[in-house]
Amino acid sequence: MKTLNLTLLLLILAFFTSLRAQDTEEEESSKLQISGSVDTYYKYDFSGTANIPTSFGDEQNSLSIGMLDLTFEKAEGKASFLGEIAFGPRNAGSAGPGPIGYVVGEGENKTEITAFAPRIQNLYVSYAFTDKLSLTGGYMGTFVGYEIISPTGNFNYSTSYLFTNGPFQNAGVKLDYAFSDKFAVMVGLFNPWNVYTADPEIGPTSIGAQVYVSPVDGWDAYVNFTNGASGMEFDLTTTFQVSDALMIGLNAASYSDRADTASTFAGAAAYLNYALTDGAALGLRYEYFKSNSTIGILSSTADASVNAITLSANLGKGPLILIPEVRYDAASEAIFVDAAGTATKSAAQVLVAAVFSF
Repeated sequence: MKTLNLTLLLLILAFFTSLRAQDTEEEESSKLQISGSVDTYYKYDFSGTANIPTSFGDEQNSLSIGMLDLTFEKAEGKASFLGEIAFGPRNAGSAGPGPIGYVVGEGENKTEITAFAPRIQNLYVSYAFTDKLSLTGGYMGTFVGYEIISPTGNFNYSTSYLFTNGPFQNAGVKLDYAFSDKFAVMVGLFNPWNVYTADPEIGPTSIGAQVYVSPVDGWDAYVNFTNGASGMEFDLTTTFQVSDALMIGLNAASYSDRADTASTFAGAAAYLNYALTDGAALGLRYEYFKSNSTIGILSSTADASVNAITLSANLGKGPLILIPEVRYDAASEAIFVDAAGTATKSAAQVLVAAVFSF
């Protein structure tokens, strides 16, 4: 009898311990999580002029700032949300190509973007019907491309031409289904690129889709497609973790605005990152980009192309990462300027950035 009573007591204790553990897990899952980053940099273009027209990091010979980025996340059961707001020039530039102080949107949706105005980077809610199926709606960082707006998600501090000319954000609703951890699909309906709201007379006009495959462990590939008012783009993004130290990546894309005399671009960027130690790594990016018009950064009415090589280091293994970088771009036409202000076909720059994440 004593043995039975002891066993019963142990079972009761185990039961209440289990309940307490579940309560703790629920409490943990309901906590608001806050994360973000701060970045600053110095850049010098050897022409004496800010020359390479990709996104962010465009101030010349100045101790400059990027942005303060704040992300808020919370999950309750099957529902969750993510909100991200940022401040600073890098944030302002994420509204799309253009100088600080420009206007995005039309009519009632016009918004003037200034260097220090806060701007929403992400704001969406999700509901997981099952472990495989989820629905997400709101304003989301784009599913297209390799690089992202936050400097914490990129090895190189300067960005690619493909990144600058593709979408930054997509507002809409999407459905994700994971058939397995090796294969998943997404389909969605979206507004035009980089705007919170669509034209009320037209509504959401873009469709988007993504197919994810992982052929082998360490190899991830995404095939992306978007088509609508902002144009049509096909995009491939893939990474392969060859070893603990070596990672290779590729981004290739093709775009057309689908007009009668279409403005187009196409290109590919290859990435090679190698960890020398726990606190030091080197990253090489090579990109080929071609545009037939003034749609992006190649100011030419004829076909123009550029080859860009960027070598960066990531130094540090804590929250603070230093990124010294050197970049050389060579174009098929004189789209840059030299120290005398004369049009030239090449440009070179160096920079040092500091990125603190929390």
